[in-house]
Amino acid sequence: MKKTNEYDHIIVESFIPIITTGLHGEVHIRPVTDQGAFLQILHVECSKVLSNDYPVGTRFRIKAKVTQRKEGAKFIYSHYLWPYEVLK
Repeated sequence: MKKTNEYDHIIVESFIPIITTGLHGEVHIRPVTDQGAFLQILHVECSKVLSNDYPVGTRFRIKAKVTQRKEGAKFIYSHYLWPYEVLK
């Protein structure tokens, strides 16, 4: 993985995407708006607990960074074992 910035605490939410081509699972995680480089259109790779164990629309505070795999699109990464905070 290519390092693009340091880890920050950001707020994300669970949602059901309208377009699911290339996605796995029904519920996904995205950043909420107005968080600088953490654009709402970026996919979030994090613990599946956030999308599987809480109602759709739940918000969380996670530690994450924007990154990119070689020859791939940018995405937001948070290690699946890291703690998170449930906001609502």
